[in-house]
Amino acid sequence: MRNAPIGIFDSGYGGLTVFKHIRGLMPEYDYIYLGDNARNPYGTRSFDVVYQYTLQAVEKLFSMGCELVILACNTASAKALRTIQQKDLPRIAPHKRVLGVIRPSVEEIGELKSRHVGILGTVGTIKSQSYLLEIQKLFPDIKVTAEACPMWVPLVENREYDKPGADYFIRQHINRIFEKGKSIDTLILGCTHYPLLLDKISNYVPEKVMILSQGALVAKKLQQYFNRHPEMEKRCSLGGCARFYTTESPERFKETAQIFLDETIEVERTEL
Repeated sequence: MRNAPIGIFDSGYGGLTVFKHIRGLMPEYDYIYLGDNARNPYGTRSFDVVYQYTLQAVEKLFSMGCELVILACNTASAKALRTIQQKDLPRIAPHKRVLGVIRPSVEEIGELKSRHVGILGTVGTIKSQSYLLEIQKLFPDIKVTAEACPMWVPLVENREYDKPGADYFIRQHINRIFEKGKSIDTLILGCTHYPLLLDKISNYVPEKVMILSQGALVAKKLQQYFNRHPEMEKRCSLGGCARFYTTESPERFKETAQIFLDETIEVERTEL
């Protein structure tokens, strides 16, 4: 019976870029987006804390009727996804599923036949080494170079991402990663905020380097997941409706969401 919206979770706003691509590719489904803005950012928190917060969000979305939840957050995907999949789902919801954003990006690398991958991400994502570990597991012959970009998320959320001042911070980290890895042929934007910086990032990346942005990849992989798992697809409701929840101020979420979605949305506050 089709009565389950697709849940999309992020610690903040960046997951809206993933939501936008998923809805753009599959507009017929219903969606619930949940942002834990009151406890954002997750990147500086320990594995245990991120796991606890993420599990609370997943359980909340399950209680709202979701059968499938996408962790549209690199930190949550890095620090919590595997534990939730292996330890919690068999106990609390064996027929429900939680997916992340790291695996789709890594799978795409294999299709592109990359030899040296650069990862740009938050401090938390880079320190977790989740991309490195996932790449080594699937493609052990691919070289990986990583660079943490702590100023990039604030540039986006403070609406400075398209201003001249942003160029300094973007150029700084692009130069650093290519100094460390001169043979990089593919660059993964390992944070869901970074697509808004794509125009400026492209200005400083060598021409022949492929830049992978997660939103489109996750949307494509979700569509493929539904093809492989029709039993899950048949549970997802087809009303073309999206609801948005935040653990912080609905007014602030509504205002900031316009940066990512280019539209005005209605937002409700909830607690985890």
